[in-house]
Amino acid sequence: MEQKMNYAAEEIEEMLHAKRFRELKAVFSAMEPADTALLFGELPDELLPLLYRLLPKDMAAEVFVEMDNDEQELLISAFSDRELKEVLDEMYLDDTVDIIEEMPASVVKRILKQADPETRRQINEILQYPDDSAGSIMTIEYVSLKADMTVEDAFTRIRRTGEDKETIYTCYVTDKDRHLTGVVSVRTLLLADPDDRICEIMETNITYATTLEDKEDVAKQFSRYDYLALPVVDQEKRLVGIVTIDDAMDVLQDENTEDIEMMAAITPTDKSYMKTGVLETWKKRIPWLLLLMISATFTGAIITHYEAALGAYVVLTAFIPMLMDTGGNAGGQASVSIIRGLALGEIEYSDTPKIIVKEALVAFFCGLTLAGANFIKMMLIDRIAVSTALVVCSTLMVSVLAAKVVGCTLPIAAKRIGFDPAVMASPFITTIVDAISLVVYFQIATHVLHIG
Repeated sequence: MEQKMNYAAEEIEEMLHAKRFRELKAVFSAMEPADTALLFGELPDELLPLLYRLLPKDMAAEVFVEMDNDEQELLISAFSDRELKEVLDEMYLDDTVDIIEEMPASVVKRILKQADPETRRQINEILQYPDDSAGSIMTIEYVSLKADMTVEDAFTRIRRTGEDKETIYTCYVTDKDRHLTGVVSVRTLLLADPDDRICEIMETNITYATTLEDKEDVAKQFSRYDYLALPVVDQEKRLVGIVTIDDAMDVLQDENTEDIEMMAAITPTDKSYMKTGVLETWKKRIPWLLLLMISATFTGAIITHYEAALGAYVVLTAFIPMLMDTGGNAGGQASVSIIRGLALGEIEYSDTPKIIVKEALVAFFCGLTLAGANFIKMMLIDRIAVSTALVVCSTLMVSVLAAKVVGCTLPIAAKRIGFDPAVMASPFITTIVDAISLVVYFQIATHVLHIG
């Protein structure tokens, strides 16, 4: 795909320099808006304003929404007031809000200046909701019907107002005070008789979100129920907007990216990797690296404490990296599985005892297999004393057990007290398991080999 885009970008540049504008318009007309936005990202910034003006009017706003924030800001700076207003008029309100949230104050001021008073009021209303709430990602552009309408009346309303709505496939039934009373799909309307009343065919068992509900929880409902849109109501169950599938997918993608970054001990950022500068990347990484480095000094202190044992049996030193790495890997496996289960809502706090028992049994079989393989290797290849091999293999089993238990309980505990479980991923668990492995190793060596 990258090679294809690079080739297309070269072709576009050649056509632009040759002033083959009619051909360029034809090329853009045949492309999907998302692909066009991706193509624009491969072209020099100075060419974007001219190329954007060559886009067919009916797809220009869609391409603009798909572009990166930096490219959007560049285009807004190049737009005349009339051009900016034309783009805003074609965009859905939630997309406009998303752009406003990412733009500097000077650009926001210009956008709001070009919006009509009603749109400005609606934008400000959505911006007042917390960033992590359903209200912040909803759109107020939906089709609203009344229960006493006929199917024929409903289609008339959809035809009259549907062009400006983000989706017309699901319609929402409200009373005179905007309370949500039902939902009806266009499919149901098509299959019903024209004289049927909406109240006779609508679904009254409605799943909805509230304006202050966590947007990640709202997004998860789309995969659970296969929705295309979800209504959002206020505290009095008045319909104030809807969340559509595209916005839900964006939320899930952002949350997954954040979890991955936190699991790797990186402070999450809204920018893509290529858009993040060196100093900003350094600021995101260094606090965690400092914290992990300081916490890792505990393992050094443990080794220093058992210096006499190492001096008596220097061969024990050779197996420290293997024991620490194996324990960290075992803990990482458990933590990733639990963190993913928590993110998908498959695991609850009440499942903790079952999880610990399961991971302990898994640890027993894993530890037994690893210890057996390691014992054979130590006898045939390393050719060390049986007593030393037993110390290493016993420690290996205990380390795997401790790692699995720590790896499965810490994310659940973090979730319980209100932290993101991803914080308790591999880096922290590895540090804890390393310390446990060393203490167990030297304690077993002290008692079995009679050193101290």
